Amino acid sequence: MRMGVDAVLLELQREFRAAVLGTDDGVLGIQVAAPRGIAAARIEIYRNTVQASLAEVLAAAFPAVQRIVGPAFFDALARMFIAAEPPRAPQLSIYGSAFPAFITVASQEHHLPYLPDVARLEWARSESYFAADAPQLDPAELTRHGERIGEACFHLHSAARLIRSSFPIVTIWEMNQPENAEVPHIDMSMGESALVSRPGMHVVTRRISEGDADLIEALANGAALGTAAEAALSREPGFDLQQALEQHLRHGTFSGAQ
Repeated sequence: MRMGVDAVLLELQREFRAAVLGTDDGVLGIQVAAPRGIAAARIEIYRNTVQASLAEVLAAAFPAVQRIVGPAFFDALARMFIAAEPPRAPQLSIYGSAFPAFITVASQEHHLPYLPDVARLEWARSESYFAADAPQLDPAELTRHGERIGEACFHLHSAARLIRSSFPIVTIWEMNQPENAEVPHIDMSMGESALVSRPGMHVVTRRISEGDADLIEALANGAALGTAAEAALSREPGFDLQQALEQHLRHGTFSGAQ
């Protein structure tokens, strides 16, 4: 008997979820203790509340994207995303990971091909903010490697994220911050790589060179420092490894080296 009650409750919960996250009341409207028209109105109240709340979550995660396309268009995109990709976990901090890919078609239709990459950068910032705490690599720790430092493998910090793009995503992101009232002309032919980190519990976004990006990518894939440095120099002959490491240590890119 209990299993039967549980099954009915589970089905009702599924119907309610489908109704508030979609546009069709489905069979839920039949089960609401009110005339059909009133039942639909009551369900619509829940639907609007839930979808507006989720749209606000997305707007908080992608503020630059919202500023680029405008609040009304962003809200429309958000509601389409909510219908296509409803939350599958109770933590709203992880809701939105598929949004950058989802907006690809709309970005092409509205001649904003860089928009998904800007969204990827903003999601990287969100991930960095909520990433698990971990110690940052102490520069003094590197001295124990001595002349064999080139053989050391560096571990990226849990809050570090590398985003590479054929568009100037860092510049676009910077120009679409609240403190910038006007957005100047941006050369869209210049690609940029962004490194997001969280030194001192504050999320930082840095524009790094392509050689530096190759260095980080190689280290993230398990290469030793010497091998990673060769990749960086191959891309960027004037790459300054010492200066790059100083910046990474300062900004908490690494959690350890062994």
